[in-house]
Amino acid sequence: MTAQPLPTERSGPRTASVVTDLPFKPQLVKAVFRDVTSLHVSRPAAWAAASVTRTVLREIIDGARSAAVEEGRKRLIPKDLISAIDRNVEVDVGSAWYLHSPTFHGLMGEVRNADGALVSLRERRGARTPIGVAGAHRFEAGVRKLLGSRGVRAVPVMVRDLDGIASVFLTALARDAAKVVRDGGVRRFGTVSLVVPGESAPAPLLKDPLLTLSTRRGDGRTVGGDDVLAAATMQLFGDLRRRAITEAAEMTRNTSAN
Repeated sequence: MTAQPLPTERSGPRTASVVTDLPFKPQLVKAVFRDVTSLHVSRPAAWAAASVTRTVLREIIDGARSAAVEEGRKRLIPKDLISAIDRNVEVDVGSAWYLHSPTFHGLMGEVRNADGALVSLRERRGARTPIGVAGAHRFEAGVRKLLGSRGVRAVPVMVRDLDGIASVFLTALARDAAKVVRDGGVRRFGTVSLVVPGESAPAPLLKDPLLTLSTRRGDGRTVGGDDVLAAATMQLFGDLRRRAITEAAEMTRNTSAN
């Protein structure tokens, strides 16, 4: 990646203000990182991860809100979440949560084993509950704050789904950021482009300075802000990826500059 390196850690009134505005607190982000890695997590990394997660959840909520408005409702229900994902594949980021949520039962399709026997939902879930699923409850306060900032409310089961998606996404982001540190950079990279018939294809993503691959700089014991941005390129795609990376980079620059 060629994104500008994130500045060194500093604190001050502006930093405190911006961090307070984040629905997912840096302390929660660091707790998620501790679940998946023993690496130290810098403040810019925690801010960047919180910002990326906020951008993703905000996009999901806005899509669900649009679906609810079309039906004349002010409160979000699980059907609105399904509509948001159906309309915008970029927000389909929490698939590990789907097996554990009643909202998605019946939408996952059938899975059969080598003998052709149907694999039950319990078998597909596995014996162990994924860390992101188990820790979903920690995200409720942040999700409710984010819902309020978008001017909507949601029924409890919808809040639970948003909790789970946020938790699963951030857990995956943390794993990928740790992998970037261990590997010394992004070793595998794939892109997906959505093209409207009749319109020209977008420029190759590798020409985008935010998405260009590069060798990682920094020590091998600390997850930095750039590592989180690199992980975001692995977890997201399209306009949502660009927006999430841009917002996270800008926020960390602003907070550290003050």
